Amino acid sequence: MNLIRRFLSGYTENFLAALALWPLASAALTLPILAWLYHRDGRLRFGSALTTYLAVLYVLGLGCFTLYPLPSGSSGLGITYGVPWQLDPLAFVDDFRREGVSTLPQIAFNVVLFMPLGFIAGRLLRWGFWCSVLVGLLASLCIEAAQGTGLFGIYDYAYRTADVDDLIYNTSGAALGWMCAAALGRVLPPGALAQEGEVTRSPGFVRRGVALWLDTTLVSIVAVTAAAAIALALRNVPGGERWADEPWVLWLTAAAFVWVEGVRPWLHGGSTPGGSFVRMSCETRERTGARRLAFYALRLAVLGAAYLYLPILWPALALFYLFAREMPYDLV
Repeated sequence: MNLIRRFLSGYTENFLAALALWPLASAALTLPILAWLYHRDGRLRFGSALTTYLAVLYVLGLGCFTLYPLPSGSSGLGITYGVPWQLDPLAFVDDFRREGVSTLPQIAFNVVLFMPLGFIAGRLLRWGFWCSVLVGLLASLCIEAAQGTGLFGIYDYAYRTADVDDLIYNTSGAALGWMCAAALGRVLPPGALAQEGEVTRSPGFVRRGVALWLDTTLVSIVAVTAAAAIALALRNVPGGERWADEPWVLWLTAAAFVWVEGVRPWLHGGSTPGGSFVRMSCETRERTGARRLAFYALRLAVLGAAYLYLPILWPALALFYLFAREMPYDLV
């Protein structure tokens, strides 16, 4: 017990570093996480959200435990000298003969460290055994490569040992983790996934916001890419220089926004590209003719204003939804 306690005490700083980074990483990943959960489950489950954020903490911990602390100063390990790769898969036998049971905590740690990865792959992501094991192998390979190359060349020398035995232990841990998820699934089956084509016509404010984030991200990527291509093409056309400096990004952003938020949902039952991903339709009730046209016109005006004046209008829209339980254009 004392041996294990001494071994784990050396990783306290790594765990604290992961905890410190967790809020920042969680905030940065909140919209992608919510989009994925809505897409997978068709709704937002507390248990799924909690498990996903714990998975973020685990991934951060995995990085901190295997790569932290980083070398510092002007000399020393990783700066002026390094650690050679360990490529003998039977090296643990000699280690055990030389050091006895003191080698076992390190081996157990490398197995246990990757068990949550296999569990997450099997339980949260619903992947099969071999896919989960392959992910464990690739993740371990990436970590060992980072350790053996001085964090992919950031440092002149390797500051940790790239060990083929760790690759074996880590992959075995991922396999054991998947088996634990499968065993738990027999006792406590995971929640049912959303059915193909399942779409809600009563989305909440959070789901609407996630869908708009996906849509505006798509609009920005398309507009910037198309504008860059047009500007580049015009510069190579005689006389095209006077058109190359036109505000193509603004014009293309407006056109793409109208298509994504107006034309596309009009043709697909109220589902924008982002709405389709999070399984929602913006048409909360049946509308036809002029009433449907007025709905989309007002929706484009409201969302366009929110897109341009995001800090000002989103709180106002959130308050409106809080009291009315629908958006202004839903009243049409």
